Amino acid sequence: MTERNAAPSTYRERNSTADRALDILLLFSADKPVWTGTEVAAGLGVARSTGYRYLQSLSSNGFIEETPGGFRLGPRIFQLARLARAGLGLSDAALPVMRELAAQVDETVLLTRRSGRSVVCLDLVEAQHAVRLSYERGQVLPINAGAAAEVLLAWADPDEVTSVLEQAPLERFTAKTLTDPAALRTRLSRIRKAGIAVSQGELDPHILGVAAPVRNAAGSVCAAVSVAALAARVPRGQLRAVESAVKDAAAAISRQLELRDS
Repeated sequence: MTERNAAPSTYRERNSTADRALDILLLFSADKPVWTGTEVAAGLGVARSTGYRYLQSLSSNGFIEETPGGFRLGPRIFQLARLARAGLGLSDAALPVMRELAAQVDETVLLTRRSGRSVVCLDLVEAQHAVRLSYERGQVLPINAGAAAEVLLAWADPDEVTSVLEQAPLERFTAKTLTDPAALRTRLSRIRKAGIAVSQGELDPHILGVAAPVRNAAGSVCAAVSVAALAARVPRGQLRAVESAVKDAAAAISRQLELRDS
């Protein structure tokens, strides 16, 4: 007669080979990066021959490697770590910095990237006193209006800039929107020299924008981080402080991307 009260079998028992392999990998730490076969067997509570069998399996697949004094983590671990970091999205890397910037300047912070003739808002962090903006998460806007858009275009490949400016007439949103390609090229040159873009009323009337480029591990500009505020809330005497804070935030996000992809 079958015993119906027996505990059901799990997907994998705790003493499976996979669990033992994970247990071995979790032994390694900054304080103890090298383990001998005897130490590993003792740590697992198994015979030395069993411990060495697990070690050989991990070693043959590159998860650990032999070194003077024992075993250490192998190249396959570092490949997996690099893949895990690369799996983090741009927003994941940027959001903590964006929140700090929003708290520092008490204004809305945006993360944008360019796609051809358009700018995509990837994410935003609103301040306590939110501002009504044309930017919303996921929204697509043209390339010629606002500090964030101009930063992204300023560091684009020159051939791409030419293509973008010559494809069709540039759209006007306010009286301050630049629609003349020559005037926009002059603005882009100034932005590259300054390392930051400042605009007012080009996309939304009465809105001041301050944007800086975010670079990936290769050093290419992949996004822009920006502050958007009512111009009346940012006196000229405070503008330099906001510019500095935005530059610092862009640099911090760039460092996160470099660490992620290194």
